[in-house]
Amino acid sequence: MPFHDEPNAPNEPAGSDGPADLGERRAALDAAIGRQALWPDRSPWIREAVRDVPRHAFAPERLWWWDGHAYVPVDRGSEARRWAEQVYAGPGDPAVTQVIDGQATSSLSCAAVVVDMLDSLKSEPGQRVLELGTGSGWNAALLARRSGPGLVTSVETDPGLAAQARTRLDAIGVGVTVEIGDGDAGWPAGGPYDRVICTYAVDAIPWAWVEQTRPGGRIVAPWGRLGHVALTVAEDGASATGWVQGLATFMPSRGTSPPPAWQQVRGTGPPPEAERLTVRDPGLGPLRTDPHLLFALRVALPDVHLTLSETNDGDGSDGDTPAVRLHDTARTSWATLHPSPDGDATAVARQFGPRRLADEALAAWDEWTAEGAPELYDFGMTVTPHDQYVWARHPATGPWPPPRRG
Repeated sequence: MPFHDEPNAPNEPAGSDGPADLGERRAALDAAIGRQALWPDRSPWIREAVRDVPRHAFAPERLWWWDGHAYVPVDRGSEARRWAEQVYAGPGDPAVTQVIDGQATSSLSCAAVVVDMLDSLKSEPGQRVLELGTGSGWNAALLARRSGPGLVTSVETDPGLAAQARTRLDAIGVGVTVEIGDGDAGWPAGGPYDRVICTYAVDAIPWAWVEQTRPGGRIVAPWGRLGHVALTVAEDGASATGWVQGLATFMPSRGTSPPPAWQQVRGTGPPPEAERLTVRDPGLGPLRTDPHLLFALRVALPDVHLTLSETNDGDGSDGDTPAVRLHDTARTSWATLHPSPDGDATAVARQFGPRRLADEALAAWDEWTAEGAPELYDFGMTVTPHDQYVWARHPATGPWPPPRRG
């Protein structure tokens, strides 16, 4: 189920470089999406559009490959085969198209996520669509194949990316208007829109998007860098409500400061005088791998970042055991959780700073369990001009987590 819009591990192509058979690679990606049952039955137009609008036509001559330590360039002119493998790597693999200061800042999103979000949008021919985050332009081209010429407006904050995307879109004649601006502000001049789709992660849905969408219109956007939501604007235009649709990791909007790395927080934290304690825990596996639990923790602890480590790197673990790391955005507290070296059903926690982040995470886990362990797709979001919150199972339940019992 989870797809990632950032590479997590090296995936170096095998063999020597040579001419790229793009037709074969396109067919292989199409078949792989089919084998994983990711082509949506209710939206057959998406598969047709992906077949008609080649992904490689929107890839720049230089892509970037993550080698496990840093991004390294892959140039089409000298490494045609490797370049093609990056473009058509697999359903869950993006092709990084821009790197700034060592950080990936734009990509051809993985095909599975693009397909899933277009399906969630439920667009119809003749509808006016606003896309926020043009990037390479491929997603805008797919949208235009559904809506028709002249009905898709795409906003990109990077003038260079906007110019490149405009050139590619004009070359295939799909009639997309590319504007330069702040995606969070939408593009009121072209509204109102029937559909709004965002291609970068936001921590809050801008009210401007709701204002620029017709009553009954639909907004699809990545939320919290972890999943995407599909919201329907109320008939009175005073709110938008909808369900979480999928799990994925997205790049944040340009200009957004990345969250501090765990090492940064640890390095600025207090000296290692904090307690070392054993806590009740049924095992760390779910905390590391269960997408439903991870999403619930993201909702309950929005300012806490959870990362994973496979080895002991001096953070206080006993042996080379998988660890869960937590730190807060304020850079005041950090914690680690490790399986007990005795192999029993406990975990060892080390906690530093004014907050006890391991305790908070385990308490949120207990709350999720007590509420029946709602799945990712049991969560939804409500947005109003002055507030927005995530709920579970029904909007009337109010913000998650629910009030503590007793």
